[in-house]
Amino acid sequence: MFLMATSAVGPGFITQTTSFTVQIGAAFAFAILVSILVDFAVQMNVWRVLGVAGMRANELANTVLPGLGWVLAALVFFGGAVFNIGNISGTGLGTDAMLGLEPRTGAVISCVVAIAIFLIKRAGAALDRIVVVLGFVMIGLTIYVAVTSSPPVGEAMTQAVLPDTIDVVIITTLIGGTVGGYITYAGAHRLVDAGQTGPEHASSIARSSVMGIIVTGIMRAVLFLAILGVVHAGAALGEDNAAADAFQFAAGEVGLRMFGIIFWAAALTSVIGASYTTVSFITTQKTTPRTRNFLTVGFIIACLALFLLLGKAPTTLLIFAGALNGIILPIGFTLIVYVAWRRRDLLHRYKYPAWLLIVGVLAWLLTLWLGVESIGGLQDLWNA
Repeated sequence: MFLMATSAVGPGFITQTTSFTVQIGAAFAFAILVSILVDFAVQMNVWRVLGVAGMRANELANTVLPGLGWVLAALVFFGGAVFNIGNISGTGLGTDAMLGLEPRTGAVISCVVAIAIFLIKRAGAALDRIVVVLGFVMIGLTIYVAVTSSPPVGEAMTQAVLPDTIDVVIITTLIGGTVGGYITYAGAHRLVDAGQTGPEHASSIARSSVMGIIVTGIMRAVLFLAILGVVHAGAALGEDNAAADAFQFAAGEVGLRMFGIIFWAAALTSVIGASYTTVSFITTQKTTPRTRNFLTVGFIIACLALFLLLGKAPTTLLIFAGALNGIILPIGFTLIVYVAWRRRDLLHRYKYPAWLLIVGVLAWLLTLWLGVESIGGLQDLWNA
């Protein structure tokens, strides 16, 4: 649950929330509400299908149609790499706000920390504990700033159902940043690797998937309110790191350092989640943990090298990554919906809930439409 939630609540999540709140104000509440509803539909179906089947998404895809799993793996690997470059850039922004380090230096140090986590013995247990602790740190500090900034809650609630502005690219980017690309598979693959699978675990799988989205939704709403309060108070936020400026406005120098901790924790856990899940798509359950860990380390190093070479502004990378994953999302989700609808044999004869399938199909159609509508905006984001 926390691996999925902290993978979603990454630097892209924070950057997107800040940027879009500044852009459309309280109307952003509508985009958040739509994205959370779609997140529920997607997450519950993905976790239920993979958990009951007891297979990772790439393995399930290859069972349905030989070779399909590798196509899905290639798409997720590409999306995961783009997102992880953004995550690594986010660690640099975090160390800059927290310690005043130059972002590239902070990114290198943070990657060394992430690599150490994968190379130590009992990495799985350490991974679980680290993401839980950092997840609570992020939520607690953000709630503090949200209360301090005194946001216009009433206006936000009104705009959530009667928005002044509806932006398709923003909604797609939010969905992509929380359940797009590799993110929706992060917790599900962790459950599969831990052996918490089969029809007998369907109830616990469902609870975990719902809790993951609830944690993500709370964090999104609280962060939105924190930024909205600052914007409503008339703060001028810079383009390079608007979220840091917002926290500094709300709580002074202490707020800036707190933001650095939040952003770095979000970025580091996202580097861990993105690397773990992306590599899980190019390996199988038969791959030894040692081999998987070394592949993960190689993936982190490659993403770090690309970040250092690209020279793209971290904020641009973080928003672009979410939009790209939003476009990739319906491709993998097509497999999930098909297995739930037509391949009961792969679910060990489990009777799939009809209501959940209907909700999944509706979400699938919506993500298809959003993805097509957002393709043009993807180029604009990259050129921004």
